[in-house]
This record gives sequence, C-alpha cells and structure tokens, in this order.
Amino acid sequence: MSSYAQKRHILQSKVLAMDEPPIKAGRKKKGKMQSTWFWPLYGEDDELAFTWSKSRGTAHVEQALENFHGTLLTDGYSAYDCYARNKPGITQAQCWAHTRRYFIKAEALEPEAVAQSLDFIGKLYAIEADIRDHQLDREQCLKQRLTQSKPRVDQFFAWCHEQSQRTDLVNSNPLAKALTYVRNHQEQLQVYLSDPDVPIDTNHLERALRVIPMGRKNWLFCWTEVGAQQVGIIQSLLTTCRLQGIDPYTYLVDVLMRIDLHPASEVLDLTPRVWKDKFADNPLKSDLAMVRQ
Repeated sequence: MSSYAQKRHILQSKVLAMDEPPIKAGRKKKGKMQSTWFWPLYGEDDELAFTWSKSRGTAHVEQALENFHGTLLTDGYSAYDCYARNKPGITQAQCWAHTRRYFIKAEALEPEAVAQSLDFIGKLYAIEADIRDHQLDREQCLKQRLTQSKPRVDQFFAWCHEQSQRTDLVNSNPLAKALTYVRNHQEQLQVYLSDPDVPIDTNHLERALRVIPMGRKNWLFCWTEVGAQQVGIIQSLLTTCRLQGIDPYTYLVDVLMRIDLHPASEVLDLTPRVWKDKFADNPLKSDLAMVRQ
C-alpha cells in the first residue's frame, strides 16, 4: 500500500521524468520469455515508482499518468508524443542526453559534424554545471539559462538546419537521423530554458533505474507477470530509500512491524520520504536484532 501512496504523491509533482526499460516477464511460449516493460516515474521529491506493463504503447502512459498535470520529461519515444498531444495540462520536455546519443551514433561517418554538435551540447552542460556549482536559486537559474543557454540553443538549431541542407546527406546517414530527431523535438528541447525546475536531461532517472538493467544481468527475468509487478513495487521502495539516504533494511523492518498498528488512512507516513522524518530517528527493530544487542 505504501508504494501506491508514494505513486500518488509522485503524480502531484510539477515536473515528472519517465522512461521505459524492458524486462522479460512471463512465458510467451516454450523456451521463450515475454517482452514487457517497466515505466519508472521520478517525482520532484526524489521518489521513484516502477509501474509495469505488457505493452510499450501509449495506453499505459495514459493509465500511469492519470490525474497528472505538469511537465513530463522523457526521451523521444513516440508514445510520449501521442500522450502529450491535445492535453492542455501537459507540457512535454525533451532530454538533451538522448539527443546527444543520436549524434554519437554518426561519429564514425561524420566525425567533423559530430564534433561540432557535441561542442554545442557540451557548452549547454557546462552552463548547467555552473548553475549547480554556484547553487543558484530559481530566479538566477532562469536568468542564466535565458541569457547564456538560449543563444547557444538557437545557434545549435541553426547549425542543424544548415547541416540538413547538405546535398550529400542521404536519409540513411545516422547524422541525417540525428538532425531529423532535433527538428521533430525542437520545441520540447527548449522547455528547460524557461522553467528552472526542469532538468536538462533524464540522467537522474537513468541512474535511479539501474537496478533493472543490473537485474537483467543477475536474475535475468521474472518468471511470471505478477512477479514483475511485485519487483516493481519493492524496487519502488528500495530505490527511493537510496535516493532519500535511508538504509533499506532498517526501513523495511520498521514498516513491516509497524504496518499492522498504523492507520490505513495515514499510509503515506510509511513511504520512505515521510518515514524518514517521522520514524527514522527511532525505528522499530526485529526481535532477532534485540537479542543480538
């Protein structure tokens, strides 16, 4: 129940990051596992909720983000475009790290052009690093992005347009694909410039969801679909504990001992973010731990 309460709080965020890492779950046929997806949601209070779906389509995005109103920061996957289209309460923002990766794919064929693109993007990241290093407030951050980042973004878009006019650039060239990606998401890539609460990329989410790629190398897959859903629930709590600087074992022991006596109407208290303030200073301990003392 606490993971669902945590997700409800995440959906109250003004800025939300989302991704869709794959996971094998359930048997498709003899000797072959089914492809499914986790859809992690990262809220502005450093909380994570792993939703799960058999589909990689827009329907799950609609379901997972029900009642969300704000800015959705994602990669360029088309399901997010379909979701945000005709939704006045949603602003779609694009990740610059994913944009950069498109150009890196063209490095072997177009080393000079890619070097120029990476230089443009690198300057944007240098400005963000300066904002973090000097711990600028929202107003200062906005000013720096508008005065320093926006002119460089405009220059980058102009450069992309110029490159796209090259007569020697065929559609199959990875650089052409990168330029098309930028053209199709130009509006979304500029959202962070006018909103200091929007990160330049989804790297914070990608760092947090590493438990899924690591799992694919260790436990490989989930034997059942229900198992995948349960993995999503427990990882939502464990990953949020790490984001909040909480020892997951201490948290789980306390919550499992406390949950029978805690009012169901106050289940939000048992999410890691709130638990940290209310119970972390004096957590309940297991009988085994008490004996060892």
